[in-house]
Order: sequence, then C-alpha cells, then structure tokens
Amino acid sequence: ACGQTLGRSRGRQPRRAGAAPEQARRRRKSASSSSITNAHIIENPKAGERKIITALFADIKGSMELMQDLDPEEARGIVDPALQLMVEAVRHYDGHVVQSTGDGIFALFGAPVAHEDHPQRALYAALRMRENMHRYTSRLREAGSAPVEVRIGVNTGEAVMRAVATGKGHVEYTPIGHSTSLAARMQTLAPTGSIAITSATQKLCEGYFQFENLGPTRIKGVSEPVTVYEVTGLGPLRTRLQAAARRGFTRFVGRAAELEQMQHAWELARTGHGQVVAAPGEPGVGKSRLLAEFKARVPRDCMVLEAYSASHGKATAYLPVIELLRDYFEINSEDDGRKRRERILGKLLGLGHTLEDTLPYLYGLLGVSETNDPLAQMDPQVRQRRTQEAIKRILLRESLNQPLVVTFEDLHWIDTETQALLNLLVDSIANARILLLVNYRPEYRHEWGSRTYYAHLRLDPLGKENAGEMLSALLGDKTELQPLKQLIAQKTEGNPFFIEEMVQTLFEQGALIRNGRVTLARPLAQITIPTTVQAVLASRIDRLAPDEKELLHTMAVLGREFPLPLIRQVAGKSQEGIRRMLNVLQAGEFIYEQPAFPDPEYIFKHALTQEVAYNSVLIERRKLLHERAGAAIESLYAAGLDEHLEELAHHYNRSDNIGKAVEYSRLAGGQALKRSHHAEAIARATTGLQLLSRLPAGSNRTEAELGLQLTLGLASMAVLGYSASEVGNALERAATLARQSGSGRQTFAVVGGLWAFYLVRADHHRANQLASEMLEIAGKDGSEVLSVEAHFALGVSLFWAAKFAESQEHLELGSSTLPHSSPINILVADTPAFSSAYLANCLWHLGVSDRAAEIAGRALERADSLKDPFTAATIRFGVVQHALLNISADAAQREAEKIIAIGVHHGFPFQETTGKIFRNCALLHHEGDRKILTELADLAQAQNKVGIKLAFPFFFAFLAKGYADIGNPEQGLRIIDETLDDIELTSEYHMKAELNRLKGELLLMQAGANASEAERYFRSAIDIARSQQAKSWELRATMSLARLLAKQHRRGEARSTLAEIYGWFTEGFDTPDLKEAKSLLDELNGR
Repeated sequence: ACGQTLGRSRGRQPRRAGAAPEQARRRRKSASSSSITNAHIIENPKAGERKIITALFADIKGSMELMQDLDPEEARGIVDPALQLMVEAVRHYDGHVVQSTGDGIFALFGAPVAHEDHPQRALYAALRMRENMHRYTSRLREAGSAPVEVRIGVNTGEAVMRAVATGKGHVEYTPIGHSTSLAARMQTLAPTGSIAITSATQKLCEGYFQFENLGPTRIKGVSEPVTVYEVTGLGPLRTRLQAAARRGFTRFVGRAAELEQMQHAWELARTGHGQVVAAPGEPGVGKSRLLAEFKARVPRDCMVLEAYSASHGKATAYLPVIELLRDYFEINSEDDGRKRRERILGKLLGLGHTLEDTLPYLYGLLGVSETNDPLAQMDPQVRQRRTQEAIKRILLRESLNQPLVVTFEDLHWIDTETQALLNLLVDSIANARILLLVNYRPEYRHEWGSRTYYAHLRLDPLGKENAGEMLSALLGDKTELQPLKQLIAQKTEGNPFFIEEMVQTLFEQGALIRNGRVTLARPLAQITIPTTVQAVLASRIDRLAPDEKELLHTMAVLGREFPLPLIRQVAGKSQEGIRRMLNVLQAGEFIYEQPAFPDPEYIFKHALTQEVAYNSVLIERRKLLHERAGAAIESLYAAGLDEHLEELAHHYNRSDNIGKAVEYSRLAGGQALKRSHHAEAIARATTGLQLLSRLPAGSNRTEAELGLQLTLGLASMAVLGYSASEVGNALERAATLARQSGSGRQTFAVVGGLWAFYLVRADHHRANQLASEMLEIAGKDGSEVLSVEAHFALGVSLFWAAKFAESQEHLELGSSTLPHSSPINILVADTPAFSSAYLANCLWHLGVSDRAAEIAGRALERADSLKDPFTAATIRFGVVQHALLNISADAAQREAEKIIAIGVHHGFPFQETTGKIFRNCALLHHEGDRKILTELADLAQAQNKVGIKLAFPFFFAFLAKGYADIGNPEQGLRIIDETLDDIELTSEYHMKAELNRLKGELLLMQAGANASEAERYFRSAIDIARSQQAKSWELRATMSLARLLAKQHRRGEARSTLAEIYGWFTEGFDTPDLKEAKSLLDELNGR
C-alpha cells in the first residue's frame, strides 16, 4: 500500500531451507578479499594477534567408504571438485581457507582481516556450500557415481592468530585456541548434509538464519554441556537495524534537527524538485535509524523503496538494486521463473507500453531470462548502460504516479555497478518527485556535493544529555544505576549502537536484571566490550596497512593519550616513518593530535578503539611493549619522575619486570594517598602486594610490603570505613614489619593508623596505648611533624576518656601550625585543623564557650578552603559536634548535610553514615519524630555491624531524649541504661555526666515519678562532671537539680547551688545554656 515500505509490509517469507541467497549465485568471479588476505599475511609474516573469529570445518561424510572401491585417480576425480566447491563457498564470502585435507577444509571468517559480520558470513558460506554440494551430488547420480554429502561445523570465539612463513612466499596463517577445536567437534556432531553450530554463533546470527535446537551435548575437553543448533535456512533479517527493530527500538533522541532537514527536502521533492540527502557517520552512530524514523513519517500518498548494501557484496553486481526491484515488482522467494516474469510484465504494463523495451534487461538482472535471451551476445558495457537506463526510466515514470522516497543504505559497501546507477539517478532527479536518501561511513566518497539539490547531514555521536536520556530509557532512573550509566556513557562516547549493545550484553551476562525495574545484580567496575561492537571496530583497524596497524597497537599499549617522544622511543621506527603513519591514522580518525609544548600529544578518538586494539595484541607482545614504555618514561622524564609514577606503575605492572612493578606500585600508591585519591591508592597497593610473591628473594621485600600494607590500610579507612577488617589486617601486618625493620617513622605511621582503627571501634584502652607509643616515637625522632601528630592522637584519646584538661594540653600542641604539611596521613591531611575542631569541643566541656566557638569557626573556615574532600568532611565532624553541644541545631544540620554530600559524591561510607546520624541529632533538637528516631537507630546499628562504636554515647543521648519527647520515656531510659553499661566496657566517659542527668529528667517524665531517685541521678551527674572538670555538663546537671528542688519548695538550696556554678563562668553568657541558667536564677530570686 502507498506510504508503506514495500517488502517490509508484505512480510516476505524466508527462502526455502538450505538455499543460499539468490544474489550469491550472481556473484562475479573476482580477486575478492582473499587476495587481500594473502597479501596481508605475506607482508607481515610474523604477525600475531588475538581475534574474535568464526571457524568453519567441513568434510565429505563417508569419504573412506566412497574411495575404498575406486581407483585413486577416479576417487580424486570425485573428491577434488567437491573440495573446490567448498573453497569457492568460503571465498565467496571473503573467508580464508587455512587448510585443505584429503576430504575437507578448515576455514576462518574474521581473520586475517576482520569483518564485523563474520559469524553471518560463515553461515552464508555454509549454506552456499551445502547447496553447491546438492547440485554436485545430482550430477554425480546422473553420471552413475556414488553421491557425496557434506557436514559442516561452525563456532565463534577468541583465538590467537599466528602467521608462519614457510618459504617461497608461502605463509600458513594458523589459529590457536579452544574456539577452533569446538568448531571441529561441531562438524563431527553434524548429521550428514547439515550444519551444526554452537550457541556462541547462534546468538550472533539470531534472526538472520533459522535454527533447530538440538539440545545440550557433552563434548570431550569441555567442562559444561554445549548447546548445539542446526542451521536450517535463512531467517527474515538482513540488516542490523532489522535486528534492533525485532528487539524493540529504544527511544529516538538527539536527531530532531536532522529530521527537520529531511522533512524540508521531502516537501521540495514531492512538488517536483527532486532532492538528494546524504547522512554520513561512523559505525553505530544511528544512520539507519534516522532513515527508518523518517520513513515512518512519510505520508501514505507516496511509495518507499529500499536498497541495502551488504558488507560481503562489493563484488556482486547490483546486489542492493536486485533487492529493491524484487520489492518493487512484489516478487516472492517461492515464485518460479514464469511467475516472476508475469509480475514484472504486469507492473511495467501498468506504467505504460513505452517501457516494454526494458523487459529483457530486467529479466536478466533478476535472473529470469528466457531460453532465447536476446542479450546473451550483447557487449557487456552496452548491456550495463542500458540496464541502468532501464531502472532510471522506471523510477522516473513511477514518480509521475506518486512521489518516491528511495533509500540506499551503507554505500561504503556498494558495488561499482550500483554506484554507476546512483550517479545516473542523481543526475536525473532534479525535476522529478523523488527524494533519494543515502547513508554511508566516512571513508566513502562521491561527487554529488556540487548539486544544488544535494544536502549533507553529518551524524555525530549523541551529546552527554541525549546519551543520558537514551540510557534512562534503557535502564530507568534509579539513583543506584547512575554510576553504571556514567561508565557506559564514558566508554561508548555517545554512540547509540554501542550503548544499546553494552546494555544488552549486561542483561545477557546477568549483571543487570529486569523485574519490573532494572537492577544491578553485581558490582561493576569494568564492562566487557560486546562481540558485535568489537567486530565493528576490529574491521576498521584491519583495513590499515600492516605497519600502520602495528603502530596503532603500540599506541594502544601506551594508553588513551601519549606524547610524540614516547611513541618514537617505544615504536623504534624512524621519525619520518612515524610521522607518515601518524598522518594516516589521523586521516582515518583513529587518533587526534592535541597541541602541547614542547612536543605534540595524541589521543585515541574513541576509548573503545584503543581497548579493541590493545586486546588484540598478544600477551607476550603487550608485556614487552609495556616494559619498553616504562623504560622510555624513565629515560624521557628522569628529572621529574614524581609526575609519572602512576604511568610507570601501570606499565611495569603489565610487564615481566616485577621488581619495578612492585616499587612503582608502592610509590604511586603512596602518592595517591597523599593526594587523597584513596581508591587509586588501594588499587596500586593491592596490585603491588599481589606481585610480591613473584619478587626474587633479597629484593627488599620487607620494605616494599611495609609501604604497600601501610598505604592499603590508610586508604581503606576512607573507602571502606575506619573499622573495616581490611584496615586492621593491613595495619597489623604493617606494624609487625615496621617493628622488624626498626624504622621509627614508618613505625609511627603504622601505629598512627592502628590508633585510628581502634579509636573508631571504641577500644579506648588500646587506642590510648598506641597514642602514647606515637608520642614516644616522636620524642626519639625529634620531628616537629611527628610531635604534632602524636599530641593530636593522644589529645583525642583523652577527650573521649573525659580527661578534658589533659586533652586540652595535647590538642593545643596538635593544633600548632606546621612549617609544612604533614607527610603522614593518620586521619586527615590537615592535622592542626582537625585538632582544632577537637579542641573546640574540649574547651566547651571545660566551660570556655567563647574561645571554643572561635576555634570551631577557624576549623570550619579551614575545612571550606581545602581541596581534599575527605579532610574537609572529617574536620566537620568536630564542628558539627560542637554545634550540637552548643545547641546550635540549624548550624549543625547545615554542616551535616555537607558531610553527607561529600560522602555520597566521593564514596566515603563512614562520612556519609556519620553525617546522617549527626543530621538526625540536629533534627531532634527541634522536635521528637518517630521516623527520625527509627532512622537514627538504624544508622547506629549499621555502624555497629561494621565495628564502629565511637561517639555512640553522644548519639544515644539524643535518641533517648527523642523518645521521651514523643511520650515514651521508658524506651529512653532503656537506651540510657544500655549505654551506661557500654561506657564501663569501652571507657568512653565523655557523656557519662550528661547521661546521668538525662536519666533523672526521664525518670521525672514517668507516671508516678520518683523524685528522690531523679535527684540522686542529678547529683551523680554533678559529681561526675566535677571530677572531669566538665563545667558545661555540671551547669546543665545543676539546672536540672535546681528545677527539681524548686518544685519541692527548696528554693534557697536550688538558688545557692545554681548560683555557685553560674558564678564560675567568665564567658559564654550569650550561649543557650548560660541564658537558661540566668533566667532560672532570676526566677529563683523572685525577679
């Protein structure tokens, strides 16, 4: 019907099982790419690389029985033609025959030169081979000879390809790997006259062919059963777009402007101003999808005709045109020759008798010529010219009846005859109602650009926003999938096909599951390149000359970006030769040049191209190139190696130079730790430790392991949390090594790390011992830096133990401004600032509120100025705690939100969870809320599960008070009693006075309150606070006692008790506590 794509709307049935595509029989004899393949091998006889290939094995079933009763020459006369037919089928689809045995062949597709559709080519060749053998068998029967039957096996997988020169220009190109062996096993399993394949091949060819599942089969040498399929014929699909449509198109994004331009061209064309619109772009960028979306919008008063080029069709004359004409004349695969001629004649007569002279040319082109073909003796060039003229006349005549949209896709694969027809059409449609749409890859060239009715729509990859929209359509908008989306977007760089295939592969691998919503089944740090994407990129790379391809492989080992001097030194080529090859690679858009001083730098245009090129390099070759790269960096940048430690670690880790790999892993990990790149530090330290076992004896293994374990332990604190078992294991091992080595500074760093580990676990006895050891080591060393670190650690331990006066002394020393930044990271990179935050809390307890507020403010200013997010968040812990102590809930909530944001953004779990706990404490200052209380309890429980118990008495005081505020003092009292019991186990006494005060308050809130018991807890709180010199706690406890005494008509006692502690204070009179105390005193004094 008008407005519908012909053929597509009719749902043409697949050809009969076993039939190779009809156009394949029209393929001309030519050099094909087999000659290119042989040239590739001869030019590069030592070539070796890893490739994804499809292997095909075929043999004559029962050949031994066939030959046993025949003379050898007679047997050869039967077998040799069969082998020739097998070879012809392979070469027809650009396969490479590796070996021809006495009764069979072994062939490869996708190597030596990669093809993006090599699995489909192998199956097309298998079907052609089987059809050839059917015809040959028929001839043998007619001659009275025994028939021959073929059986074929196919598998797709990775193989190592090696080319070996055997002399006199002959080269054997041999694959090594499990994938070829499995193809051979498929052949032995195949029933006579059939094609057996693995699920690996079937998955890549689904829809393009028809299959019968033969079920799982046990195969020797394979641990799991292999599912075997039989190929029974062609399927309905011919293009990648059709395969995508079968799965269901994803949301079409980012091409509104291009559609608008195509629509404008269509409006011109339908009024008799013919137009040509070209949409070039790289593989996968969405050229075919754009045309499909436009064709779906074409109104019903027109006809759409489609032509598709095939990657294996360059040597088949008019391949896309034949399919277009079959659709136009409504020819079905089951039509015989007579029926096809009738359809062609009927259609032409409907257009007018003036086109009858085109019939012989159409019959010849569509393979339905009559016996007395009038064109048989015609000059080939004349016949070609008249055939093209006939097609042009038909299209122009049809456009008088209705406007035409004619599409030719993938012109980069077009044959020369179709190209000539296109040139003729372009020159002829200026005044016709025809819109000619074409698409192609950048390497294709034409000469239509000067036409006034030509428009060029270059398609670039999707921008960040459109790629994100596409990923949201595929994966949904769940927050937890955002890192995965970013990883996919980064790898695919906005290529829609690559995005779709990566997501599809993740579902197939079980990494993603869809159960109403898409969820991540397991963490993903890496994404495997889908086979389909790898094939597209590998086919581009394999079109390079051998020396250019070798240079590309070398640069892939160097990384995504690389400077020119490094290329020269590692590649070992002449300067002139490298420059020439770089120009070729730039022209092919494999790499871009980036301006840099003093030498230019280069970058791979696509990260995936670099990854595919890298993965194709043999592992031994990779190791050699990585070691060369490391040595070149050492040589080129000897004066500034600190700026290249990460690169050196990367290259040597992938080489066989284990000594340098371990050393640079240690140095790079330590540098990353100083820069607060904690995940990178963990990765480097982990790699270095894994390599240690391969380090020769006597190679400073102890020193190397010490540095690596220390880096691993300290970096893991940030990423996994201070109390993680990985932190403790690494630091305990490092401590053992440090004490063996006798190095004071290394021992100090390790002991400092262990101090932090035990501190957050609230093992204050052990933490205090370690802090004292740090001070002892610092004293022996005489270093001001170590002294500041040690005083800070001891001051913190004393703070939690409620020894506030002693803590103040050490924290003031820890707050000293250093002449340079500390080289040792215990908790944070800025020890004086963190010490100041603790000092503020200590001074608040001691009743020096104004000075405490001033110091807390300075600490916050320092946190705001830092570029290190980990330190900025950690310093805020002390600032938020001070704000909560000072009853500044809004300020506490504001800074807690910042801690949470840093933790979420940078992946610091301890900071994130503790920030949320602080935020809930701040919210409880305003009102009791059951939801907030539940969340606070859950967060504390989550911390407890991973061993974090520091500051629990502080948090639980807010929790207990919150339950009392919502009318459940009993639950609050249970929490206080449990916390007081825990305090005696941990020795974390800083909240003991306040918890006793709160217990008295909650006792008074119960029905039938026991005032005497409450008074006892208030007096206990005062005694504890006095013993700790905690004047602020003493003030609060005294206010609670005074209110109780006043209710008991003991106003004089209440007034004198409160006046005594209030009179002690000399500052902080604007703080909430002292304002409340002043108000209560005035009330007691009757004012």
